[in-house]
Amino acid sequence: MYRALRVAVVIPAFNESGKIAQTVATVPAIADDIIVVNDASTDDTAVRAASPRATVITHAYNGGVGRAIATGYREAQARDADVAVVMAGDGQMDPDDLPALLDPIADGTADYVKGNRFKHPDIWSAMPASRIVGNALLSAATRVTSGYRHVFDSQCGYTAISRDALERLDLAELWGRYGYPNDLLSRLNVAGARVVDVCVRPIYGDRWRSGINFGTVVHPIPWVLLRSWGQRLAAQRAPRRS
Repeated sequence: MYRALRVAVVIPAFNESGKIAQTVATVPAIADDIIVVNDASTDDTAVRAASPRATVITHAYNGGVGRAIATGYREAQARDADVAVVMAGDGQMDPDDLPALLDPIADGTADYVKGNRFKHPDIWSAMPASRIVGNALLSAATRVTSGYRHVFDSQCGYTAISRDALERLDLAELWGRYGYPNDLLSRLNVAGARVVDVCVRPIYGDRWRSGINFGTVVHPIPWVLLRSWGQRLAAQRAPRRS
């Protein structure tokens, strides 16, 4: 519980056997529920995620990080969580930053809060140069397609969403794989959600991995951006029912 909010932490995980146990163990005590969504890992991620604090949900097939998060969101709703927070299974999100993501929702000034690593002074030394360039380009594009011109670091997955905002989304329609944050932001705009950025610390291990590479930059992320942009514009131009 945090400032009278029931908090559920959703951890999507695919082949994270080396990191998932530590990730679960370091989730702050303010989290009422920890929901690990094992996205059909081929290693022992599910076994290592097992904890008295955590519920592990395993997908029968790999559907992508977006689908795993949607599963976690549904479970958070079933548990009557006031806020659902997403933390990656690879330990690249600082647990100490969790209150900063929750405060705008607790204050009633935001419906969706996302981390912005570019606000942290360590970004230039912690994030690999190739990722800085890729994230900056995608963030600039997402500002246009989502309609949220004030947000940056669109690919940061450290987020918190209110129960009310979740109820305004059709989780079945969310993009399932890489590009899901870009798609989600556009859908939040259509739903009228207030989105804010907060500073979070960038963390990268010795063997950093990224789903963003030349292949995803060419496809599917540009297609996801165009798709979400078109859907947002169409939804906003559609006549409202009285």
